[in-house]
Amino acid sequence: MHTVVIGGGVIGLTTAYHLAREGESVTLIDARGTGLGASEVNAGWIVPAEAAPVPGPGVVLQSMKWMLRPDSPLYIRPSLRPSFVKFMLGMWSKSNARDQRAGYEAHLRLAQHTIETFDEYRADGIDFEMHNNGLLMAFTQKENLEHHRANLDLVRKFDLDPQVLVGDDVRSHEPLLSDNVYGGIYFPKERHVDPGALCRSLHRRLGDMGVEIVENSPIDLVDKSDSSVTAVHSGARTFKGDKYIVAAGAWTGPVSRLFGEPLPVRPGKGYSVEVAPYGLRGAINLSDAKVAITPFDERLRLAGTMEFGGLDEKINQVRVDAILRAPKTYFRGWEPPTGPVEAKAGIRPMTPDGMPIIGSLGRLANTYVSTGHGMLGVTLAPGTAAALTDLVLRGKQSTALAPFTAARFRGGPRPAPQPVA
Repeated sequence: MHTVVIGGGVIGLTTAYHLAREGESVTLIDARGTGLGASEVNAGWIVPAEAAPVPGPGVVLQSMKWMLRPDSPLYIRPSLRPSFVKFMLGMWSKSNARDQRAGYEAHLRLAQHTIETFDEYRADGIDFEMHNNGLLMAFTQKENLEHHRANLDLVRKFDLDPQVLVGDDVRSHEPLLSDNVYGGIYFPKERHVDPGALCRSLHRRLGDMGVEIVENSPIDLVDKSDSSVTAVHSGARTFKGDKYIVAAGAWTGPVSRLFGEPLPVRPGKGYSVEVAPYGLRGAINLSDAKVAITPFDERLRLAGTMEFGGLDEKINQVRVDAILRAPKTYFRGWEPPTGPVEAKAGIRPMTPDGMPIIGSLGRLANTYVSTGHGMLGVTLAPGTAAALTDLVLRGKQSTALAPFTAARFRGGPRPAPQPVA
């Protein structure tokens, strides 16, 4: 049997890997080079404990305030297009505690074995930089810390051991934090990786496993017969398989329309910039500023912002400068670099409810989808790939996938997350 995977980001690469190690013949097709964009420039966090969906309490009011600031963490490019209006109304309707909590638990369940799976990748020769120093959420505002306490019971159910640190306790944990920091929540089991190195090594390992990798080949035509896909095309090239998986990231919207099963996936642009190491003990979420700080062996990565606009990777220097200034409030002695720095942009695939779409693609009997992971691609990739491989190869529908069905956008009933055993 042969499976065609469309999309070579971290979701497509891990899915192809899990299929291939089960003995499946696989072709992976990407519109450009594999592992680029959001898969390369993200923070690299493996953080199930920080996997709450974007829509949540207060998001509507906060987003309206931020839209008045050119350097804010969130920008929404206004549009009257019906698809855009429907997407935003859907997102705002999910901006409540009940829906966010349900989505948070669904993400935690999907990522339940993520850490062990990354260890398996390393054991199988997939070589990438990985750190196990945990993650600290740092707060300058007491009310923000108290808000995040509300869902720590979920985190504890999944044995992730959150530790609330207030006042000098948080500075004992990370001495470079300034007195402006009220407190933090430390998650000791979280990790971070160099996401670019991860994707490059997955690419090499897939080649060793006999996976055909086709780059610079955007899909432009889909052949169907009855309720099945028979082939996909990129220019003059034709790719045939027994099964097909759409893992096209932020480009899933237009790609899914080619399959006749349009999905509400919109682009959410983020930036990252790298500077010299700063001596931090581990990854830090500057929670109030919405900036991710990731220390690698030889550099420090800062990542942040969410721009809802088009499918472009243009750099807005105002927002990059805001990312570089953010640590000044949190760290002792931080000064933004004075010389030129290279910023990169990546486009995340966002859904109205902030949750992935994983499983069968609409009415198509032999076609599946894996997209919409937003800012959680690295965190959710292993669990997504494992569960989808079971579905594609064995027809086994994991209960962990139930909340992520594409059918939820057709107005049908949406399965609730199952209680933790």
